[in-house]
Amino acid sequence: MSGAGTGVEDVTRTGEAVGTTAATALVDGPLVEDVWTADPSGHVWDDVLYVFTSHDEDTGASNDDDGGHYDMRDYHVIELRDLGGPALDHGPVLHVDDVPWAARQMWAPDAARRGDTYYLVFPARDHEGVFRIGVATSSSPTGPYVAEPEPLAGVGSIDPAVLADDDAGFYLYVGGLQGGQLQRWDGDTYTGVDAYPAPDAPALGPRVARLTDDLLALAEPTREVVVTDEAGVPLTHGDPRRFFEGPWVSRIDGVYHLLYSTGDTHTLVNATSDSPYGPFTYRGTVLEPVAGWTTHGSLAQVAGRWYLLYHDAQLSGRDHLRNVRIAPLTVHADGRLTAGRR
Repeated sequence: MSGAGTGVEDVTRTGEAVGTTAATALVDGPLVEDVWTADPSGHVWDDVLYVFTSHDEDTGASNDDDGGHYDMRDYHVIELRDLGGPALDHGPVLHVDDVPWAARQMWAPDAARRGDTYYLVFPARDHEGVFRIGVATSSSPTGPYVAEPEPLAGVGSIDPAVLADDDAGFYLYVGGLQGGQLQRWDGDTYTGVDAYPAPDAPALGPRVARLTDDLLALAEPTREVVVTDEAGVPLTHGDPRRFFEGPWVSRIDGVYHLLYSTGDTHTLVNATSDSPYGPFTYRGTVLEPVAGWTTHGSLAQVAGRWYLLYHDAQLSGRDHLRNVRIAPLTVHADGRLTAGRR
């Protein structure tokens, strides 16, 4: 979520990509087309855009209300030194079989850098079927990554996102309803019981906590992130604007922007705050519904301009086989963000 310069030629590579594929990286077009990728998390480090993605596969898993057919087993890193192409897919950088506590469903990841260490933060179901949050580390943004032997204590659900705040360290955001199990957590305790609010009650929000300096544990208990309307009233569970999954927070010109998916209304929206903890005020739709049931995004600043990374199922026509795309983003003075073609 940091800014990028205009050139990339001076970047020192840590090694050539092994087993990579190349494709033309067209704005608002698939970054790569010979592998299904989803849930993009974009970061600009040393003037290079790295996109961390989940990897969609058709494993034959059943399609159920908990998203069983989203049966991803590893993560990929796509490298872009120029948005005009080419895009390098560095292949699998972490597989579920290499995570001692994880059993299946490597859903949307994120990444962070501190010093010379890169961190891959990811969700997966453990051997009891509970979504936990794991951390893996590497000396290179393109991996391979080595997972910690245990998941993070005191937090669960899906869609982890790490905010590298210029002033106050690193913050972890998590949360997703329904198959993401957020409704089964009472604070930091997994209950195993679905507890949805009434339609006219305040909606469930994602959770946030500051991380320790080594990014391997929570520095504090998580707290709920509240999203309100312009009058400061929390959005209700029955409001189509309410949070469903995919929290992502960027700091733009001193303002914290929360990007998230509304789920069954299939939009990406944003809300703003003057604190990483919120409350966040709803601002509007960032991206209208795309092909496929899911929508998920992240923001990255490349050469002084902001972009939205997202996925859709246009090429496959199947919800669980998606492609990552990129589109320019307009930051409005009133806090709205809108994505469109360049």
